[in-house]
Amino acid sequence: MTTSSVTALLQRLAQEVDPWAPGFWRDFGIGMLKPLAATAAVALAVALSSTQRLGIEAEMLCAIVRSFLQLSVIGFVLQFIFTQKSPLWILLAYLFMVTIAGYTAGQRARRVPRGGYIAGVSILVGTGVTMFLLVVLSVFEFTPRYIIPVAGMMVSNTMTVTGVTMKKLHEDIKSQRNLVETALALGATPRQAAAGQVRRSLVIALSPVIDSAKTVGLIHSSQIVR
Repeated sequence: MTTSSVTALLQRLAQEVDPWAPGFWRDFGIGMLKPLAATAAVALAVALSSTQRLGIEAEMLCAIVRSFLQLSVIGFVLQFIFTQKSPLWILLAYLFMVTIAGYTAGQRARRVPRGGYIAGVSILVGTGVTMFLLVVLSVFEFTPRYIIPVAGMMVSNTMTVTGVTMKKLHEDIKSQRNLVETALALGATPRQAAAGQVRRSLVIALSPVIDSAKTVGLIHSSQIVR
């Protein structure tokens, strides 16, 4: 990305977001009323977590605050990117999503050595190949309006599967360490010794995605309507 591109983005954002413009804060406040009202459901989830002593209240609150701020900012950025014709902006947005997803999945499995790097590469390869085939087969036009939303959904699902797989695999190998070490002592390769744990981790991580695919059009119908 060139310096001129960054300058153009900043100039566009400065034009779109003018805190001193008449009525800016009034319109902004009205626009935020509905998202703030939706936090009532989050408060209920936090209360249930506290009642059940799950210990994830802080993580839930952090997640909702982050998502609220991110959505407030990213809308202006996407508005700029959707008006650009250069494919570099699409690639930049895609790499940004992959980087954030890799970091997030790696944080979910902090005890896995180089977890963030492994997650990032896995997400990049998996979604990159899929997006390449979709573009080559002309399923979607290579424009920001099509590629960024589709890539976002793919990266999001892959991030979830990768994070759960890595965390579950680490827990299974730790709890079944004796079985793995016995297999290694009998001459099995590391891949063979951990094959059972890998399969179980993948099945658990992929089950929600498979269930989601089964219900497309029945439950997940919003994408079809659009």
